[in-house]
Amino acid sequence: MQPIISIKALGKTYASGFQALKSIDLDIRRGEIFALLGPNGAGKTTLISIVCGIVRPGSGSVTADGHDIVRDYRAARAKIGLVPQELSTDAFESVWATVRFSRGLYGKPRDDAYLEKVLRDLSLWDKRDSKILALSGGMKRRVLIAKALSHEPSILFLDEPTAGVDVELRHDMWQMVRGLRERGVTVILTTHYIEEAEDMADRIGVINKGELVVVEDKDTLMRRLGRKQLTLALRAPLDRIPDDLSALPLELSEDHQSLVYTFDTQTEETGIADLLRRLAAHGIDFKDLNSSESSLEEIFVGLVHGNRADAAIQKPSPSSETLKPSPSRGGLGGDGFTASRAEPHPHPHPGLPLEGEGDKQQPGLEGEGGKQQPGREGEGGKQAPGSEGGTP
Repeated sequence: MQPIISIKALGKTYASGFQALKSIDLDIRRGEIFALLGPNGAGKTTLISIVCGIVRPGSGSVTADGHDIVRDYRAARAKIGLVPQELSTDAFESVWATVRFSRGLYGKPRDDAYLEKVLRDLSLWDKRDSKILALSGGMKRRVLIAKALSHEPSILFLDEPTAGVDVELRHDMWQMVRGLRERGVTVILTTHYIEEAEDMADRIGVINKGELVVVEDKDTLMRRLGRKQLTLALRAPLDRIPDDLSALPLELSEDHQSLVYTFDTQTEETGIADLLRRLAAHGIDFKDLNSSESSLEEIFVGLVHGNRADAAIQKPSPSSETLKPSPSRGGLGGDGFTASRAEPHPHPHPGLPLEGEGDKQQPGLEGEGGKQQPGREGEGGKQAPGSEGGTP
């Protein structure tokens, strides 16, 4: 099956000299949920912005559902829905007017029944007549998703969609995402809640310093790079590990009450049976044991720090600098490079505005690459006469 997004040798260097992307090669399969993970400044937002037409690629090529994002940009953008991190719309417009106008920007015919279903799925139907200004932060986040889905895209980008939202919305959102995948929509997700990627994604991609460190099916990645630990609760405290056991991956807990043995999930022999025999020979008895497996978050931190580079890297990753991202979830947010500094997208017909927008790009415009003009309902201005539900 042909990939729905094909990225070949994609590079981007900004005018400041900062190299955000270094020859990225990536194919995203149709109908999958793909999680893109990486620390601050890794290149996640730059990569998404290029695919969505917000940032101009420096080199390489990108096709979206068979359409080149530069040569056939109108068709490519019509296939893509983007849920950015921040709301960029007219705060004084109603939810219903905003969503209808977003659909019209892509030249889609009016379909109130479809938009009603989208709003009901997002628990926004009761708020359809409310002005966006009056909505809570979680409700505004739902409006972003509704706007992205308004033109029925086949590709949906979710850029940290659950940042700062409540547990109920997060649960509803992932239920909706699963439903979209069942209908054939491809979802590309960036998140700093790594347990979400572990729960939702079919494949995982880790980007670091502008390079893809690994792209792998989630289950395969967990098996290949995962580690298991066996914890033995001792019957009596142990002063130290015997010398002839010091070569084993064995650690004594700080309270001297337990031993932790780490073993590889991929090896045929875990060494547990030999460990237990040797402990018995030393008269070390235990009263309980339990095993645990490393999470995707631990694997991610190991990849970023290069601890497992030899097992996972598809292409060499520079090691001259040492990253120090926080292993906490809060350290995996944005990319440290705002899209407001993006270069304008190349236009095949200079002097003519891009579809539905002006000729200068700004961040946060769903599926578009231009600066919003006055008179655009739900996009920062008052609706121009006759524009609702029509072509841009």
